[in-house]
Parts: sequence; structure tokens; C-alpha cells
Amino acid sequence: MRIVITEFMSLDGVVQAPGGPKEDTDGGFAHGGWTGPFFDPEVVGGVWDRALAGADALLYGRRTWQTMAGAWPERAGDPFADRMNSIRKYVVTTTLDASDLTWENSAIIDGAKALDRIRELRAAEGGDLLVMGSSELARTLLAEDLVDELRLMIMPVILGGGKKIFPEDGGLRNLELESAVTSPAGVQVCTYRRVSDR
Repeated sequence: MRIVITEFMSLDGVVQAPGGPKEDTDGGFAHGGWTGPFFDPEVVGGVWDRALAGADALLYGRRTWQTMAGAWPERAGDPFADRMNSIRKYVVTTTLDASDLTWENSAIIDGAKALDRIRELRAAEGGDLLVMGSSELARTLLAEDLVDELRLMIMPVILGGGKKIFPEDGGLRNLELESAVTSPAGVQVCTYRRVSDR
């Protein structure tokens, strides 16, 4: 399986709380929902449609999983929502247990053993293992050189601070631009792959 990270991102690299004002206010973040003015169903929405279509499973950190689990089950009946609800989901956590897994087809990956389990999944046959949001998990996967592809929707906005996915460990990681598309609202949709994949 390939690990694919898909993120909304500001020009200054922030990925925090793209969906709504109360999504994630850690650090006093006050710009939740900042993607709204730039979202269009065809280009930006198409990124999510294609990402989900190529995925065999979703991989989340606890907070993002809880946010998604609180939103998607009630949207049943829409093809995208039905796929979100039916696909296999893994949540990396040290605090949730099986009784907390109210979202269909969810399974826990023990946070203390997460990297070993994620390596096992990556080595298995199958489609993509898709990471949506989950900034801390995404940063860890990048730091551990476990990411095969980044799909970034870079929005024309500067947020001045917030959570980011890129490691700050001084490591050099070469990527190759696979494709780039610009939406009518100025969103740069860029797909990057590991150089070693070519």
C-alpha cells in the first residue's frame, strides 16, 4: 500500500482547522474554516474524490478521526459520504478503546506501536492508505520517510501560524512534482511523489 497524505494548506504551510471555527483552536488558532472561500467542487472537490477512489483504507490521528466520526455518519446517502463511512479506517491513539469506535469499519492502532503497524500496512498489497488532516501523524510519517505521495491544496491565504505537517529536524527529503493544477479561486493543487518511486 502507498501512504498518501492529502491536505488543505495555506501559503505559509498551515493545515490547522480547515473545516470550521471550532474544529481545532489549539494555540489560540482563530481562523478555523479558512478553506471555505477557496473550495470549489470541481477542482478541489475532485482531489478528494480521486483520493478516496484510490484508497483501500484511511489512516487518522485520534483528533481528526473523532472530528470525522462526528460528521460523516449523518451524511449517509451521498456517494462520497457512503464511501467515507464504508471504507476501512485506522485511528492511531493511546486513549481510545474499542468501545469508542462508533464509526463503521474503524480499528485502533496502538499509538505506542504505531510505526511498526503502519510499516506492516504499507508493505501489504492494496491501494492507497490515505491520510487526511492528522497533522501530527502526517509529520511523524514524513519524518520516518514513510510517505509515498503528498497531495497539497495550497490556498492563497496566509494564516500567520498554526499546525504544520513538515518535520523540523534538519532532514533533506527530495520530492518530485507529479502534477499541478490551478483552480478558478487560485488554489494550487500539487501532487508530489518520493523521488525513489521513479
